Amino acid sequence: MPSTLTEQVEWPQLPALQQPQWPDTEAVRAVRRELAAAPPLVFAGECDVLRTRLADAAEGKAFVLQGGDCAERFSEATADNIRDRVKTILQMAAVLTYGASTPVVKIGRLAGQYAKPRSKDTETRGDVTLPAFRGDIINDFDFDPAARTPDPQRLLRAYHTASSTLNLVRAFTTGGFADLRHVHEWNRGFIANSAYARYESIALEIDRAMKFMLACGVDFDSTPMSAVEFFASHEALLLDYEQPLTRIDSRTGNPYAVSGHFVWVGERTRQLDGAHVDFAARIRNPIGVKLGPTADPDEVLAMIDKLDPHREPGRLTFITRMGAGNVREKLPPIVRKVTESGAKVVWITDPMHGNTFESSTGYKTREFDDIINEVQGFFEVHRDLGSVPGGIHVELTGNDVTECLGGSEKILDADLEKRYETACDPRLNHQQSLELAFLVAEMLSKR
Repeated sequence: MPSTLTEQVEWPQLPALQQPQWPDTEAVRAVRRELAAAPPLVFAGECDVLRTRLADAAEGKAFVLQGGDCAERFSEATADNIRDRVKTILQMAAVLTYGASTPVVKIGRLAGQYAKPRSKDTETRGDVTLPAFRGDIINDFDFDPAARTPDPQRLLRAYHTASSTLNLVRAFTTGGFADLRHVHEWNRGFIANSAYARYESIALEIDRAMKFMLACGVDFDSTPMSAVEFFASHEALLLDYEQPLTRIDSRTGNPYAVSGHFVWVGERTRQLDGAHVDFAARIRNPIGVKLGPTADPDEVLAMIDKLDPHREPGRLTFITRMGAGNVREKLPPIVRKVTESGAKVVWITDPMHGNTFESSTGYKTREFDDIINEVQGFFEVHRDLGSVPGGIHVELTGNDVTECLGGSEKILDADLEKRYETACDPRLNHQQSLELAFLVAEMLSKR
């Protein structure tokens, strides 16, 4: 779908938190011009399709599964890693769809999750203080003055890495890899474990159901069984990347962010008068906002007026990250006030970010039971208020890392060092992700 360049858009000079201190502003302007001339990574029409799917989720007619890396690394954008991440999401979606008889909207947290907000601008080791690592799109993880210096050329590398990632994801999801008739194939390459065995049981039931339909005369080759819809999302954090990758859609004359189908404003950048909320208000993509335990109900209503003034179904998603100990107390006043206002938003739980702590061995980690507890609390709140629990947002990987404690593997504090590979926040591994899917399917089936 043709579009025109967006540097025609007038971006107001508003406060923008969590932005790097670029050493060469002219180099940044040159990179912005190059990004503005680059082809779109996604298309406006695809974003519109996702908005209709999210509208279904707001009504309880579908459930959103959003998952992927905490902070994508350029070096890890390999075919194997991307394939295993997609396989994990497809497996989770199969479990949710079959276990709860609910269509699943599949959104990858990928092809753009290269920037990370930080609580401090600097990091100190011993007597050396350097800029904090803000993601591969800005600087490098190595604790070295040259590596930690923000480099605008990394924005271009992020664009090209996102492009190659999306090309491979599209090949996997439209070229037959995601066909439900291959549901067993998605387990190949993963380590056998209890989640694997339980998944195989579901796969056998799906096989029997498909054979029954085939015997009844269903022609799978004439239906779109070989392809699935799969959307890309990330936090719209780095405005020097997001603004030039906005396009004016030739069909409607409206601006769309073409860096991803769905973008969200984070907990640290959701100021009503800030540049990030202004950016989200201007684009026509479906958008999200993270809400932590400090979110005020009146502030949330003001956010709706700013971001979804026409109350369009599927336009606005609230991703709540309250923490297991807060969700049952902090979430109800917000949901109640939004529901009473008549706004139709999608409610998604992020049970990861509110449950992070430092282990006794010094690793940033999360407890699997806390993650489950927050999801349960999320469902309980919506059940009690008669609202719709629309989805789940998780940080995960297809690799068998040891970053989150617990699960049926019973990962202990002493196990974290074995395969602790994240550059930022701890992720669920493949088995923990599948375990979570089975538990959420049970909750969904009671909805």
